[in-house]
Amino acid sequence: MTSRPNFLVLMPDQLRADAVGAFGNPHVDTPHIDALAARGTRFTNAFVQHPVCSPSRASLLTGWYPHTAGHRTLTHLLKEHEPNLLRLLKEAGYHVTWAGARGDTFAPGVTEQSVHEYGFSTLPTTGYGGDYPDGVWSRLFYRGRVPDDGRIDPDEAAVRTAEGWLAHPPEGPWVLFVPLVAPHCPFQVEEPWFSRFDRATVPNPAAPGDPSGEPGYMRAVRDRYGTGEVTPEQWREVVATYYGMVARLDDQLGRITRAVEAAGAAEDTVTLFFADHGEYLGDYGLIEKWPSAMHDCVTRDPLVISGGGFTGGQVSDAMVEMIDVLPTVLELAGVEAPHRHFGRSLTPLLRDPDAPHRTYAFTEGGFTVEEEPQMERPGFPYDRKGAIQHERPELVGKAIAVRDREWTYVWRLYEQPELYDRTKDPRERTNLAGAPAYADTERRLRDAVLRWLVETTDVIPAVPDPRLPQVALPAPGTGVRAC
Repeated sequence: MTSRPNFLVLMPDQLRADAVGAFGNPHVDTPHIDALAARGTRFTNAFVQHPVCSPSRASLLTGWYPHTAGHRTLTHLLKEHEPNLLRLLKEAGYHVTWAGARGDTFAPGVTEQSVHEYGFSTLPTTGYGGDYPDGVWSRLFYRGRVPDDGRIDPDEAAVRTAEGWLAHPPEGPWVLFVPLVAPHCPFQVEEPWFSRFDRATVPNPAAPGDPSGEPGYMRAVRDRYGTGEVTPEQWREVVATYYGMVARLDDQLGRITRAVEAAGAAEDTVTLFFADHGEYLGDYGLIEKWPSAMHDCVTRDPLVISGGGFTGGQVSDAMVEMIDVLPTVLELAGVEAPHRHFGRSLTPLLRDPDAPHRTYAFTEGGFTVEEEPQMERPGFPYDRKGAIQHERPELVGKAIAVRDREWTYVWRLYEQPELYDRTKDPRERTNLAGAPAYADTERRLRDAVLRWLVETTDVIPAVPDPRLPQVALPAPGTGVRAC
């Protein structure tokens, strides 16, 4: 391993941690992700800081929580004056390449500042749109089997671009960033992945819990989407198709890692694999995600770090936040962050998976009702989701989840809190908030939320302004009077 390793960063979208074999799923087929975990460290308690794409990415690239600089929407992206991991590495001498065109992370101009190359060398010839089957399927974001007719979707184009780039990588340390769309809905995949999983053997989603203890958006989504009429067979069809998308993603990851090996760069490359958030996939009668969703299936991340000369086959159960990626990469690269951030390097856990790290992991999301005009107004098939948010903005109210290894506590601005004992209730279906027997636990976690907010509300910029700056005054005789 060189003193400044290369970095391969693979980031699928909407991948649940429990949809990966290495993270305990016996039904899905992910040999390449599992092999990556066998060569590195798998983090079983890694949590995203926001349940939606763009805010989550902004958080992990800055080391800031979404509330720190207001990155809480799909339209407030990282600006030129804000730090981001790719730009920091580029400015430190790394050659940074972004394979593909997931453009929902940086504001205009920031991509050009942050990377040397961006986009496709192999162009996509198709997108992800198209017709849906009749009935409820469109509300399940399900399209099913798509033809393998030689057309190239954006993920395949990004993977081919990465493979081509790795055939002639630059001299010196490099970063190859490959953010992919799958297994984000619509749920669709071609053969052989579509038929890979037996619909009769994939698991049924988790049933809804006690409705009196759940946040209101859950019932609203079930009612508006008509998921109460969805049969177990239909849910399993969606799950099996999602697993097929994961298997295709796994195959693509294998191609990229083989290209790293073919380039002779495997020993000098640290590979990071993680998602930006998860997916309901029928759990609790819900599909897709929600801006204030805090469930484990949406917020737990399949984080794997491999390479760097660290021992392989390790498992860390430490509480990890995805903002920890930034200081980890910077430390391995020998780069000092020029800004204050809230991440904590994972390198001690790469050396010793049982090393102390965090007591709590935090996730936040949602809006105030006054922000309703700024909420998204998506088209079909996301239109019903958007309509709920505008008609009843309190259902997408601000929420904060705090987790330790045993408990989850969720504070909601407009609704009752939630408390789950994950050791007995891993699906978080029974809300224990308000029960006298758990009052001490609830108080401890609520106090942790308050302390976290006070500590992380903002940051003082690294570059100070002069306390008494010189002010340009009007010149004498100009007719403009100074105060």
